[in-house]
Parts: sequence; C-alpha cells; structure tokens
Amino acid sequence: MQYKPTGSNGRPAATPGEDLTTDFRARQIHQQAETAERRKLDLAEQSSKLKSAEERIRIWERLHEVILPKDPAHRLVDIIAADTGLTIADIRDEQGRRAAHKAASVAAAAGG
Repeated sequence: MQYKPTGSNGRPAATPGEDLTTDFRARQIHQQAETAERRKLDLAEQSSKLKSAEERIRIWERLHEVILPKDPAHRLVDIIAADTGLTIADIRDEQGRRAAHKAASVAAAAGG
C-alpha cells in the first residue's frame, strides 16, 4: 500500500503545481471581490450628498473612464447629472471652473 499524505480535509495533499493553481485562483477571486466592493462603494459615493460636485464628478470620471466634456450642451452632461445626483447647473459650473483653471494655467505658463 502506497502512502499518500492527506490535507486537513482528508483529501490527498495537493502537488506543488496544484498549490500554485489553487493559490492563483484564490487570489484572483479575492481580487475580483475587492474590485466589485470598491466599485459598489464608488457608485454610492458618486451620488453622496457628503461629497462636493467636483468630487462626485471625479468619481464618475474614474468609474466610467471618461472625462467631463468641455461642451455644456454635450449629451453626457445629462447622464453625469443623473448618475451623480447633481443638477445640470452643477455640472456646467464644474465645466466652467475647469475651463477657468486651465485658462489661468495657460496664462501663467505664457508668463502673463
């Protein structure tokens, strides 16, 4: 009779190759769960009344990997407003704030 070591569950112990596969799968499952949990939290934060309009829009941009359009009439303005719980005016205010900030940065870089 050949001796086969068993794990704590009574099954034969895994070979080293199986351990790596199991560890990889476990890490992958854990990472997917963490990613899903982070997305869930981000979705809640993008419409949180505790966050500023700028923060909510930045969260929305990160989640959707899209930047806030510069055009106030862009179709994404309505979608961003709905997803973040902000008004269209809030979104346009952030567009204006960003445009002013960029203009100031360009003027400073030009020396003027």
